[in-house]
Amino acid sequence: MALMPVDEALAAVLAGARGLDVEMVALEDAHRRVLARDLAALRTQPPQPMSAMDGYAVRAADVAAPPATLRVIGEIAAGRPATMGIGAGEALRIFTGGVVPAGADAVVIQEDTVRNGDHVTVNESVRTGRHIRPAGVDFREGQVLLHQGRRLNDRDLALAAGMNHAALPVYRLPRLALLATGDELVMPGTAPAPGQIVYSNGYALRALAEAEGAEVINLGIAADTLEATRAAIRQARDLGVDLLVTTGGASAGDHDLVKEALEAEGTQIAFWKIAMRPGKPMMHGHLGAMRVIGLPGNPVSSYVCAVLFMVPLIRALSGMSDPMHVREPALLGADLAANDTREDYLRAHLARDDAGRQVATPVDSQDSSLLARLAAAQALIVRPAHAPAAQAGSSCIILKLPL
Repeated sequence: MALMPVDEALAAVLAGARGLDVEMVALEDAHRRVLARDLAALRTQPPQPMSAMDGYAVRAADVAAPPATLRVIGEIAAGRPATMGIGAGEALRIFTGGVVPAGADAVVIQEDTVRNGDHVTVNESVRTGRHIRPAGVDFREGQVLLHQGRRLNDRDLALAAGMNHAALPVYRLPRLALLATGDELVMPGTAPAPGQIVYSNGYALRALAEAEGAEVINLGIAADTLEATRAAIRQARDLGVDLLVTTGGASAGDHDLVKEALEAEGTQIAFWKIAMRPGKPMMHGHLGAMRVIGLPGNPVSSYVCAVLFMVPLIRALSGMSDPMHVREPALLGADLAANDTREDYLRAHLARDDAGRQVATPVDSQDSSLLARLAAAQALIVRPAHAPAAQAGSSCIILKLPL
């Protein structure tokens, strides 16, 4: 079977992936959720002209030739509009957020005035509109300010609150089941017997998935038997999860049973093996409504494939309009040999040169089992298939790893 190019594999993983069911959630619970429809303002902000400063509401014409003394006829605080307007030679004391009274067309800041009883002397002229926030300067009722497919950040929540929304329509969070395979795996804190290794992949995968908003169900470690692997796959299907992610057992050895077990349960395999390094033995398919991603067992391969494929799929199922990773330019910090037929994702350190430019230097070993190098890396250098040799200082493309 020919190896599938990475871009084709990613297109296959994302094919038909879209936001799940829509639900209403309280504003305080909507952080990092994805809007399911456009959101329009329910009010105009500010609803009336308001003062941007503490000072005096005046007519600009009255203070055009300072010093000018005006009679103070009252006071306006935020939330307590005046019941009267001002006429010629009059002023109203006003505080930030106060509604500008009828007749006033400017606010003089208090630092430019001297108060004496019920009179104030203005020592600086002001232009019409000075220190006044016009009605609707922020937004107007009916204006669409947040759009479907947007993942809501902290500032978006403040905006939604200002728009007077107490609850928001968002897509349901994807449910993901995580399954490890391998008789050699033991849990952290265990004393491994000869030939055993401590299970590590699931901790990174769970963190990646939860950071993207997925609800993760841990199915544990399945023994290296067809029956045990099939039983775990059925458990995921019966739980009604949106995505099953397996790790290990995806190669072609006698004990690599995941593909066989998936097919025995009726999974339609879209691809198996892709033209990338690390991560060649990765698979994807569908078991009814449940999507399946089969990750390699080597820790680096598992993690890199999860970043490249699992994360965008979770984002798409969460309803994000653009689930793709942002790739950035950088300069190489070391020479690289010509590439072969597989797309390379090299773990790399990031730094800045004297000109402030981003420099990516590959870690000293790219072996797919080395967790310490993976943990020390901040980015992946993306090398296309058949890329020619490149010298230090030449341009490259990187994908930053999560912080």
